[in-house]
Amino acid sequence: MITKANRKTARAKRHQRIRNKISGTPNQPRLAVFRSNMHMYAQIIDDTAGNTLVAASTVEKAVKSGLEKTNDVEAAKAVGTAIAKKALDKGITDVVFDRGGFVYQGKIKALADAAREAGLNF
Repeated sequence: MITKANRKTARAKRHQRIRNKISGTPNQPRLAVFRSNMHMYAQIIDDTAGNTLVAASTVEKAVKSGLEKTNDVEAAKAVGTAIAKKALDKGITDVVFDRGGFVYQGKIKALADAAREAGLNF
């Protein structure tokens, strides 16, 4: 009998498949996205050195203060804009997008579109 894996395990397997194909370099770091039930997180990571270069999330006061809720599409847009501004301040313009195994729609798409509008290229 075939049993269906739970959603968390299925997402983890998708994320591993994605991570086998993409990697962040010093010239083009990886923009990794994670969403929980309450918050959105985004990091720009250089995988060769293993360093997080820039991070933004709805937990930060600067992002959270302008939001009603921290787990909707508007919050995702705010995180995308914040991560792009921080990246541009550090001189990062080109990134590789890592959706973290999540489906590219809704909050993940909103974050990516906001980051592109704010100046990141991917």
